Amino acid sequence: MNRQLTAPTALLLTVPPVLWAGNAIVGRLVRDAVPPMTLNLLRWTIALAVLLPLGRAALRAGSGALSNWRRYSMLGLFGIGLYNSLQYLALQSSTPINVTLVASGMPVWMLLVGRLFFKVQVRPRQVGGALLSIAGVLVVLCRGDVHQLAALRLVPGDLYMILATIAWSFYSWLLMQQRDVPALRADWAAFLLVQVGYGVLWCGALSGLEAATGGIEIAWSWTVAAALLYVAIGPAIVAMRCWGAGVQRAGPTLGAFFINLTPLFTAVLSSAFLGEAPHLYHALAFLMIVGGIAVSAR
Repeated sequence: MNRQLTAPTALLLTVPPVLWAGNAIVGRLVRDAVPPMTLNLLRWTIALAVLLPLGRAALRAGSGALSNWRRYSMLGLFGIGLYNSLQYLALQSSTPINVTLVASGMPVWMLLVGRLFFKVQVRPRQVGGALLSIAGVLVVLCRGDVHQLAALRLVPGDLYMILATIAWSFYSWLLMQQRDVPALRADWAAFLLVQVGYGVLWCGALSGLEAATGGIEIAWSWTVAAALLYVAIGPAIVAMRCWGAGVQRAGPTLGAFFINLTPLFTAVLSSAFLGEAPHLYHALAFLMIVGGIAVSAR
């Protein structure tokens, strides 16, 4: 594996954070037009249709898509169903900047989930990095005012995003387990198609629950249609493909630092499209979260 960071590799690793930042912006823009669970269902249904001709190897006999259904059902639940639904739900009451910064604390939850559920050994340096990242997340949650920590009141969006990061942590650890047919794992489109196929079923169940509890009303417009195409093709397919290719070239350790560009791009896009200017505490929180990850990764 070539771990040198060349210009093409840097570009591959930069594209996903830009698209993921755009996903948060779009989710915020259409929050009044499309309910969050239904938005996620529509997004992944479109992505499934796009992936079908690309990943048709997953439909062949012996691919493991059916025989290994428990594994792919869990991957679809945590990575496709819960994470994205909770993120869109978070954007109903929290800003894209806050959502992506809270998500940047994901290494903390990765550490905890890995230790508690997958028996992964934790090193002291990783604990120190995790504490620094937690401090960064707290800066976001208290809006930069340390005096508010004693009377901290989380908005629902912050809590939903924490739950989303926990779901993604389970997804990531499950993804690392090599329990797939090698030919399926080697084909990025087929491997993603299997996960999305099972994930759409979970998305449908969550959307059905949303309809049963509050009803579903979609304010259709060209803006909503364009938003659905963007979140289905950009953050869902293009970002995943670029990320996989970039990590193959540079390695996961180096690639992980590019994830934390997402809050920076989100801040720029929020200012441009939503008029939500970033604050000084956002920069402080970002530095603390990235610092924690750097300490853990050494």
